[in-house]
Amino acid sequence: MQDFTLSGGDLVVHLRLRSAVLVCPCGWTSRARYDTSRRRWRHLDLGRYRVLIESDIRRIDCRRCGRVRTEWMPFARPGARHTRDFEDKAAWLTQRMSKRGVAQFLGTTWEKIDTLIRGQVADHLDNDDERLTGLHRLGVDEIAYRKGRKFLTVVTDHDTGRIVHLAEGRTSEALAMFYRRLGPDRQATIEAVSMDMTSIYREPTREHLPHAAICFDPFHVITWAGDSLNAAHTSLTKPARAITVTGLNPAQTWRKIRATLRAAAENLDTTGHAIIEQLRLRHHKLWRAWQLKERLRDLYRTTTATDAATYLKAWITAAKRSRLTGFKALARRIARNFDGIINAITHQLSNSLTEGLNAGIRRIQNRAHGYADLTNLTEMIWLCHGGIPTKPPTQTH
Repeated sequence: MQDFTLSGGDLVVHLRLRSAVLVCPCGWTSRARYDTSRRRWRHLDLGRYRVLIESDIRRIDCRRCGRVRTEWMPFARPGARHTRDFEDKAAWLTQRMSKRGVAQFLGTTWEKIDTLIRGQVADHLDNDDERLTGLHRLGVDEIAYRKGRKFLTVVTDHDTGRIVHLAEGRTSEALAMFYRRLGPDRQATIEAVSMDMTSIYREPTREHLPHAAICFDPFHVITWAGDSLNAAHTSLTKPARAITVTGLNPAQTWRKIRATLRAAAENLDTTGHAIIEQLRLRHHKLWRAWQLKERLRDLYRTTTATDAATYLKAWITAAKRSRLTGFKALARRIARNFDGIINAITHQLSNSLTEGLNAGIRRIQNRAHGYADLTNLTEMIWLCHGGIPTKPPTQTH
């Protein structure tokens, strides 16, 4: 630092460059300068003063880039008008606040915060080698970002928990575009991909990653079992007429039975266990439907990967012999998706990570009260969940 001046509410710090060697942002060096100009960078505020760093900056005729470029400065990114500390703080705050709130906190405008975020996201997306290399286990899902069936296809990395691809639409092409961008070498490293049972994402995965294991999300399998149990429940006459629960009238008993059937067996209280026992004695079909649902849950809870295929085949046989229409149809449905279900157990994969990121995307939308421009929404998703490194300037490690 050479000196500083106070001008109104601005604290201007004057710097003087001492190095005779000019460094291009690409890394090429030279002692010959093209020309010189003076520039200011916005820095973090000091109390009530707005801090500006002022310095002469030189341009270099870079032989590697083939054009004239401004030299690299240690405290700012190439072409920036803000210091790295200011940009890092703005990005860190934007992950947790609305852009308008960050602009007010830092004493700048919404447009400048938006420009800073757009630049950081663009740099991240341009670096395919860092973002797309080393992928082994992926998760694919969609999220509705607007009414009228407007979807985003989201691809996540199970190992790092970050989003690696976003595309508009819920189509096979939205995912195939990502696979093509990976290229043959990166495609070869993919071992497994988790997804739901729809064919939208299954077909491009089989085409571009024929060696990868397709793993069907366990949540959807258990949801199917719950739907079959509900169908068995509603198809019978109200069993509450034959079942009594102390302190409950018939209508309350009916609702209690429905809640008990939907609950997990390990979470049942004394009353729940008593209801299940009465169903076993007086409504055997409904009890059988509940038992099949719980046995299917045990496939993921207690069965080892070695025994999973044998266990599921036995479950399919039991469901087909149950004389319950819903579970017989479910058995056929599970048989058609048998390999994907077993792969999920073998690789210990589900779409829970992707669903959690979808919840994070909802928070981004709610924080800004919605986004009229899809580009702004995707930039915020990349910033918050794309693995862009951000930290407050006070964090030194």
